Amino acid sequence: MYKLLTASVALLISFHCLLMLPHVTYGKAAPSQNSPSMLPVTDGDAYRSSHHAFAAPVILLDVGHGGIDGGTSAQGVLEKDINLAISQKVYLLLRSKGYAVIINRLGDYALSDENRWLNSRSRHTRDLAQRKSLSEEVSTDIVVSIHANWSPRSTAHGPVVLHQKEGRSYLLAQSIQDAMNKLYGTEHGVVWGKPFYILNYVKQPAVIVETGFLSNAEDRARMNDPAEQKRIAQSIANGIIYYLSVV
Repeated sequence: MYKLLTASVALLISFHCLLMLPHVTYGKAAPSQNSPSMLPVTDGDAYRSSHHAFAAPVILLDVGHGGIDGGTSAQGVLEKDINLAISQKVYLLLRSKGYAVIINRLGDYALSDENRWLNSRSRHTRDLAQRKSLSEEVSTDIVVSIHANWSPRSTAHGPVVLHQKEGRSYLLAQSIQDAMNKLYGTEHGVVWGKPFYILNYVKQPAVIVETGFLSNAEDRARMNDPAEQKRIAQSIANGIIYYLSVV
């Protein structure tokens, strides 16, 4: 977890830049002295007891890939970089509204490097197990895993949100999908993510957000633009907030 703390200063600086981006409506005044800090939350129970009279939902943002694992790519754009940029913005937007948020990667490194407890030769297995483990170490209420998509068909485009075979996960996925469809002008439906480790082994309601197709030129340009990343992040945050307000 030390990497989260050492990276927090850079993230705080980016927060001030983020607030200067256009077309953002926060709906609240500047945080008071009693507002939560922008440092990463690593203990959900401590956050609940120190900041809320009642239990507050704790959101885990799972940043896909990282380090040696670049994920998919196209035209020199790496998925791991897109995932991190958008996830950081989602994190900051939710934190600015007072939500308890955990983000499991704040830099370009593989989570498998932090897994020293699983005796496995497979880096991929250690990576996935580390992601699942964090959801169990703290009192996480929902898990949102952020990725970018790829298709052999260059015409495939737009966001797709995958869910567990579970009602709350479906509702969370639908909330995020609806918000992102409005941004992209698409009408995609949510998809059951049957083969995905995170959706099979994480106990809490979890979804995978595929923010667009790197194989599509228009999506790739959108996801690689900082201002558009901000709008994508806002859509994801809006979907999360709507879900938490109705479930």
